[in-house]
Amino acid sequence: MANHKSAEKRIRQTIKRTERNRYYRTRIKNIIRSVRESIASQDISKAQEVFKIANKELHKFVSKGVLKKNTAARKVSRLNAALKKLSQSA
Repeated sequence: MANHKSAEKRIRQTIKRTERNRYYRTRIKNIIRSVRESIASQDISKAQEVFKIANKELHKFVSKGVLKKNTAARKVSRLNAALKKLSQSA
């Protein structure tokens, strides 16, 4: 256990950050999963609608410092490529 006030504070901060990061990681996975599921169900209009939300959310996480800029861009780009492939095949 911590012996100093500063070490106790660091423990509290770590717990708080861990919970926050867990929430964001789960949220990112759920956003991406929803887009992929709508693409897999061949529902173009729903996929486009969910993609817009995903794009907005991922870039919001960049501004909050949760994701790096290129990571969000890569994720959005891959989702967009899958969406384009679906719309071209239909």
